[in-house]
Amino acid sequence: MGFETDEASSSTHVPGEDVPFLGQNQQLSSPLKTFANIFMSLVGAGVLGLPYTFKRTGWVMGSLLIISIATLSYYCMMLLVYCRRKLESQFEGAKISSFGDLGFAVCGPIGRFVVDVMIVLSQACFSVGYVIFIGNTLVYLFNSSVIETNPRILGFSPKSVYIWSCFPFQLGLNSIPTLTLLAPLSIFAEIVDLGALGVVMVEDVLIYLKNRPSLEMFGGFSVFFYGLGVAVFAFEGMGMVLPLESETRDKNKFGKILGLSVAFVAFLYGAFGALGYFAFGEETKDIITTNFRQGSLSCLVQLGLCINLFLAFPLMMNPVYEVMERRFYEGRYCLWLRWLVVLTVCCVALTVPKFADFMSLVGSSDELGWYSLALDAAFIFMGTAFAVYGTYSSLAKIFSEMA
Repeated sequence: MGFETDEASSSTHVPGEDVPFLGQNQQLSSPLKTFANIFMSLVGAGVLGLPYTFKRTGWVMGSLLIISIATLSYYCMMLLVYCRRKLESQFEGAKISSFGDLGFAVCGPIGRFVVDVMIVLSQACFSVGYVIFIGNTLVYLFNSSVIETNPRILGFSPKSVYIWSCFPFQLGLNSIPTLTLLAPLSIFAEIVDLGALGVVMVEDVLIYLKNRPSLEMFGGFSVFFYGLGVAVFAFEGMGMVLPLESETRDKNKFGKILGLSVAFVAFLYGAFGALGYFAFGEETKDIITTNFRQGSLSCLVQLGLCINLFLAFPLMMNPVYEVMERRFYEGRYCLWLRWLVVLTVCCVALTVPKFADFMSLVGSSDELGWYSLALDAAFIFMGTAFAVYGTYSSLAKIFSEMA
């Protein structure tokens, strides 16, 4: 069980299911590119629901939950990085480039299989959510004013037309082989996203100074777990930490870059959530852009987020391609396999009506001392409990609406 040193010593060895995946020579990311890719992997459509969460939890409790989950997320991400580095140091010549490799190192082929399944499901589901959000948002922006109950475009539903219109462009983006080559797109998407969110926050301040609604600092205990679940979902890039660290040029600086990225995202989340609640108080809606009606500001924000998610799609799918290519194409780059996965994701997105319901479904060592072991056990227990309860409640809601 674990790595065999003699098998890992050759840089030309093709990875199988009983040997570690060996990294290939490739262009590595600068600190700026790494920061941009981390930001893209953390920020998703859930940011639009943060003001409503702050309304329910209170702005102080909401801010504390964001800070707490950001800290724990950073700790867990670095724990994965340290675990990978420790195992690599024990097996000379081995390179752990993915969660599947990490699972193999700890539990052998069974561990790799279980981890691969979870990574494919989680990352693919995030990507399905991205496609659903883009399709539904474009329908809201361009077809919600149509008088017809079920508007059609050339005989097809608007959502399907918009999703299939994005499909050929996604085939091109998902053909890009490495995260480093995707970084320029991440930087562009980050600028667009920050600009859109910044405009909203400025507008929030102006509305607050004009209306000054009454605000709550703390919600009741009954909303604590709701806020905790939203905060956990907000930091959705856990599955990207090992691939991103693998493609970082200076590995010693990765922890600092990751920490700065998580802190920046936490600040952005806290500011966006609090200012949105400050502006509208008890009138804050579940998606903050609907508070602005269907005007230019709402369109700007939603289009900015659509661009962000559109360009983040290939980034989030990168771990899926690593697993699929290793298992079905001997670890080599496979264009047709990537295109098949993109097609599958788009088809799944077409069958799910509501973004919020789908996202709630998705959201849902010997040297360690007793304190670290207890902390890790607590993370596992909380994660399992949230996964079971969140999955059950989300599936029940989805099926009840489909009936």
